[in-house]
Amino acid sequence: MRDALNSALAEEMRRDKSVYVMGEEVGEYQGAYKITRGLLQEFGPKRVYDTPITEAGFTGLSVGSAFSGLKPVVEFMTFNFAMQAIDHVINSAAKTLYMSSGQISCPIVFRGPNGAAAGVGAQHSQCFAAWYSQCPGLKVVMPYDAEDARGLLKAAIRDPDPVVFLENELLYGTSFDVSAEASGEDFLLPIGKAKVMREGTDVTITAVSKMVGFALEAADALAAKGISAEVINLRSVRPLDREAIAASVRKTHRLVSVEEGWPQSGLGAEIAAVAMEECFDDLDAPVERVTGADIPTPYAKSLEDLAFPKPDDIVRVCERACFRSA
Repeated sequence: MRDALNSALAEEMRRDKSVYVMGEEVGEYQGAYKITRGLLQEFGPKRVYDTPITEAGFTGLSVGSAFSGLKPVVEFMTFNFAMQAIDHVINSAAKTLYMSSGQISCPIVFRGPNGAAAGVGAQHSQCFAAWYSQCPGLKVVMPYDAEDARGLLKAAIRDPDPVVFLENELLYGTSFDVSAEASGEDFLLPIGKAKVMREGTDVTITAVSKMVGFALEAADALAAKGISAEVINLRSVRPLDREAIAASVRKTHRLVSVEEGWPQSGLGAEIAAVAMEECFDDLDAPVERVTGADIPTPYAKSLEDLAFPKPDDIVRVCERACFRSA
């Protein structure tokens, strides 16, 4: 995953000299998570900017440069720190195209780890997918595997609008198979199109980011119990692939949404609304949600383990949706 993101950045910087990287420790230190490894050495300090610890400052600078025709990729060491820069992300980057009657675009990517890692406490563990997905003017992407990472990051950098690119720290060191096509320098994935990771007939599971892997594990366990689960990797939460969700529900007649964010006003709430609006008559059971606990993330490992979904939780909820729970 780390190499997929790194290669996508390097290829897009070689392709377009207006693309540059800015953030804390992206240069001399090679990136806090080594995503920007080697970029300073290849492209130099005028295209790989190490910044002070001032998210509001460097985000404002990058948005202004995007208004002027450059294509910044802004790394937040964690999206929890992006709250320091929320005014620039929302009030400047997301709204200016509309407020300028289409005259001023903002081709910028805000990327970095989102959600919980391990043992980093509540201030480092919030999932911002639902926050950003509500805001017109933004596109919000959440890759799961290396193919997602390459194809979506390259598409995000080439996109004329601001893209919030939410990664997962716990996936950076994970290895995935990559096709020859996905290794190509012009491999792009369309933003706003979900991917069916596993076909099924009894229940649809929608998931994003790390939860896609858990959903696939749950689907294996469900198959052993005679339940056929279809797993959808949403990839993008704004725009959301409503048709992919509805088409799957029309086949399985049941829907379980999985996310690590909080339940209230979360992604699952929106997905449940999609099911009600697009395919209500096809549902044979209530839409179910598997989410993180409705608390600030605990620091203690024993409590942190209880705060986020596990494959067993997904299995239990899917069994309930299929009226097979004990």
